[in-house]
Amino acid sequence: MRVPVSWLREYVELPADVTPRALAAKLIAAGLEVETVDEVGADISGPIVIGRVREIEELTGFRKPIRYCRVDVGTANGSGEEQNIICGARNFSEGDLVVVALPGAELPGGFTIGSRRTYGKMSEGMICSAAELALWEDHEGIIVLPEDFGAPGTDLYGPLGLREDVLDIAVTPDRGYALSMRGVARDVAALYEVPFHDPAAIRVDGTPGAGYPASVTGPEGASGAAICSNYVLRGATGFDADAPTPLWMKRRLALTGVRSISLAVDVTNYVMMELGQPLHAWDRAKLRGPIEVRLARVGERLETLDHVKRTLDPDDILITDASGPINIAGVMGGLDTEIGMTSTDVIVEAAHFDDRHIARTSRRHQLSSESSRRFERGIDSQLQLAAATRVVRLLGELGGASVEDGYTHVDLSTPRQPIDLSADHPGRVAGVAYPRERVVTRLVEVGCEVADPQADTLQVTPPSWRPDLTDPNDLAEEVIRLEGYENIPSIPPRAPAGRGLTPSQRLRRSVGRGLAGAGFVEVLSYPFVGERDFDGLQLDADDPRRRTLKLANPLNDDEPLLRTTLLPGLLKTLARNVGRGFADVALFETGLVYRPKPGAPERAPMLRVDRGPAAEELASVEAALPDQPRRVGAVLAGDREPSGWWGEGRAATWADAIEAAREVGRAADVELTLRADQHAPWHPGRCAALYVAAEGAEGGEILVGHAGELHPRVIAAYGLPPRAVAMEVELDLIERVVAPVRAPEVSTYPVATQDVALVVDAAVPSADVERALRDGAGELLESIRLFDVYTGEQVGAGRKSLAYTLRLRARDRTLTAEESTAARDAAVAAATERTGAVLRG
Repeated sequence: MRVPVSWLREYVELPADVTPRALAAKLIAAGLEVETVDEVGADISGPIVIGRVREIEELTGFRKPIRYCRVDVGTANGSGEEQNIICGARNFSEGDLVVVALPGAELPGGFTIGSRRTYGKMSEGMICSAAELALWEDHEGIIVLPEDFGAPGTDLYGPLGLREDVLDIAVTPDRGYALSMRGVARDVAALYEVPFHDPAAIRVDGTPGAGYPASVTGPEGASGAAICSNYVLRGATGFDADAPTPLWMKRRLALTGVRSISLAVDVTNYVMMELGQPLHAWDRAKLRGPIEVRLARVGERLETLDHVKRTLDPDDILITDASGPINIAGVMGGLDTEIGMTSTDVIVEAAHFDDRHIARTSRRHQLSSESSRRFERGIDSQLQLAAATRVVRLLGELGGASVEDGYTHVDLSTPRQPIDLSADHPGRVAGVAYPRERVVTRLVEVGCEVADPQADTLQVTPPSWRPDLTDPNDLAEEVIRLEGYENIPSIPPRAPAGRGLTPSQRLRRSVGRGLAGAGFVEVLSYPFVGERDFDGLQLDADDPRRRTLKLANPLNDDEPLLRTTLLPGLLKTLARNVGRGFADVALFETGLVYRPKPGAPERAPMLRVDRGPAAEELASVEAALPDQPRRVGAVLAGDREPSGWWGEGRAATWADAIEAAREVGRAADVELTLRADQHAPWHPGRCAALYVAAEGAEGGEILVGHAGELHPRVIAAYGLPPRAVAMEVELDLIERVVAPVRAPEVSTYPVATQDVALVVDAAVPSADVERALRDGAGELLESIRLFDVYTGEQVGAGRKSLAYTLRLRARDRTLTAEESTAARDAAVAAATERTGAVLRG
């Protein structure tokens, strides 16, 4: 919402010394997001005055018509003589008042006005159009001023609003009232504690029930209160369709970001910006019979003002007459009843439509208008009659129309119920004691009615323009923000000395440092996915990862679900990086996934904020929340090791994904056991299941994740490079088996190294051979490393040779050759017994 400060001052008696930037800071402190303070017209300077055209000489012999004008600018030029000005516009005549920029003026874009010879004549200034002064969009030529605008030579900076300070406010969904001058002005008046003049305080006259016939019908003929609680029609006849929009209205609309179209449309837009009530005007001659507000029927269609023929949904609220739909309520009007250049009889509509219906309709038809933005954020439910009256009166004042005495008002609204508020509740929430008088004053300033200001429990009825005020905490927030968030003392919680990070935090940091040190870059993805993501992962219909939680109001209709795996976000980030030219990518992410609990309640209860929750309240919240295990995932594509003068590079393979998982295990000081597996989205022949030993678990170990090469169909679905690899590990499961950290015993004795090469069947996993060697070598084994894998004629078909380095060391002595050899032989014997390994050579 763009708020011109000069317009705002009409409704608020602001002190003269309040600057726009100070005003913006005050509003920001009260919770309104003022993004910028625009100094509109700051690039205009010099003499810009009223001029009267005394004489026009038509110059011929040029490729376009040129006029040589003598213009009276009073004494603004210092001499009182008439100015000679060349102009090509044709929309003015002798005797008209125009806008003149005299020599020395500077217009937007750094265009400096001077005296110069052109078309064989001396031109001493410029007759200006609205576009040249950046006042509003105008293709009609120069500005012709009304006769009562002033005398020649009058300075135009004030009358035309050449310089304006405009606040640009990003209105959050809970503050729909701020999408109007009236709403912002009320907050400003409360913040500065100065009088507020309500522009909606309009005396409504006329005969109710005698206007254009209308009705509101709910679903299946029920009451229409659910879709429209207030519906008003007012008429104006004898409207001059050629009447121009006054310059002041054009300027204000332009400053608020609205384009001037015609007087009838401009008036409805002006009142919408002023009061916050969306309005619509019809050509009365184009209406066919009584108006009915109802939900759409299956198969109905409407061509809207943007010339698009739309198929309507049964959830859309429609305005209809005997011919069928004529408006999509609150979103966009129909083309057939549009106000035209010959319309003389006008029907003005003001309504209060259900915000949820309007929001769904706007998104469904991909139509976001100034009206729909206001309706879906909640407008004043009792403003309709005043707003419609304001419009028809302006049509009478500016367009010569006669306001019809009769009007239609369908009122299906119900009074707002009072809210019980303890007088000290705002203070308990903020931690600051607010006197009862201040609490009552602040509530009254925002429009609330307080039944008995002296009672311990206040009966507070919120105003019709604040649908967001529904419980005591909302009222407390109003008091707190107007009293000033900055006045709440900052008391940071005192951390217990000496405790530092929790074990879980230390583990996450160790994992992050380990993966970063291994060359991975951390990313953060949105935790939202869609069914298409699961289809891309090739998950079966009964896969547990397809059981998800759906968001009530998703950011994106294609991603309405909470993720159950980190892989979709990582794979899309990988594809985005590759698409931008980064061929070699290694990414990792640590985050929560969300697994619904069977039989959990649909909604978690809302807890009170004025005290800590009780144990049973916490239990009820916990029962409704999904399981949220923490996982770590990684993806790789391209070269894992770059090529250079040192030799060729190496492409990332499934082994690198497994090594990334092992890096997580090393950070937790946990050993991972690998087994071949088939698990989407990995390639069935290049997928490893990752296990860790756990006491009490079935089989003595638990599955913590998978790693390997992605399935080709997954790679194609996400647009990834061929042979991309990934891993995902559940960090919470690893954390459960982490043993207390013990300081290692560093031996001062030398290491003994033994190399062994074992020939095994090609199907035997190297991890099984390594485990057997480790168990056989016993306590003397310090580490083991696989350094070579060989297949060929020397070991026979279907066989492979695995070469390991065993590092042996004793804590209390130097090992003898016999001891190291015996440990090696014991390791080989264990491998032979378990895997059928044969010592090579």
